[in-house]
Amino acid sequence: MDPTGWLWALFTVAAAASQTARNALQRSLTERLGTLGATHVRFLYGLPFGLLFLALVTLIFGLDGIEPSWSWLAWTVFGAVSQITATALMLAAMRDRAFIVAIAYVKTEPVLIAGFGFLFLGEILSGRALSAIGIATAGVLLMSLPARSGAASTGSPAAAAGGSMAGQLRPTLLGIGSGAVFALSAVGFRGAILDVGDAPFYVRSTFTLASGLAIQTALLTGWLLARDRKVLREILQAWRPSLIAGLAGAVASQMWFLAFSLQTAAAVRTLGLVEILFAQAASRKLFAQRTSNRETAGIVLMVAGLVLLVSS
Repeated sequence: MDPTGWLWALFTVAAAASQTARNALQRSLTERLGTLGATHVRFLYGLPFGLLFLALVTLIFGLDGIEPSWSWLAWTVFGAVSQITATALMLAAMRDRAFIVAIAYVKTEPVLIAGFGFLFLGEILSGRALSAIGIATAGVLLMSLPARSGAASTGSPAAAAGGSMAGQLRPTLLGIGSGAVFALSAVGFRGAILDVGDAPFYVRSTFTLASGLAIQTALLTGWLLARDRKVLREILQAWRPSLIAGLAGAVASQMWFLAFSLQTAAAVRTLGLVEILFAQAASRKLFAQRTSNRETAGIVLMVAGLVLLVSS
């Protein structure tokens, strides 16, 4: 049996589980380190593990067939910068909204990938696909409606305070914006993995991951050295929880990259919606947060639309 027929799905589920752990750890660091500081944790403390993965792959399999090029570098830089931006937007959304709801906003990504295909590649969507996008979008809009006075708290600052219309829309826009940029990142990294030679998929994936983490670490470290050294010192002082977040992030990225090497970004990210189930469990166990009936209905509607999309 061709392993590409099922391995990518196994990698995707593993990536979603690891990513949920990393997101929860990063969220817990946001108050102390700020959005940019918590974003950098993922890359600074993930880099040693990415280099370890590369060292192991090199020792066992070698790097024969790896052929870096300018186009590979361009894809990698594009994916790396997009991922930094998307992570920062996601963490900002998590500060304003319950963990599970923020993750649900981000998971509009497969719909956005389909939209980018139409806008930038001229891909024509079927009527079924367009209906799926409409259903998923309706789910997002349902989640983003302002909470009624006296409604049950979702565990977020905005919901607890009642909030204005602008305050209610802010996490929605941040979350959807994060999903859009994560979609661009997925396309960038898949392009890099496919463009780095003819080595086995696990070698190409690991090489690109280590390279991307190195670029991201250099960019954010340089920025913080120039603009906010206090945050960088805080990141170093919080090394214990940050190291665990870095490990979870590196494992998640390794699994995503392996999946991207075997399957299209749209298929991988759609199956990655299983993360919503993991996030729901984390939201309840770690943050004692509850979603309202309306938000739950919105999540269900959005997932239904995405499932219809991938089956169209």
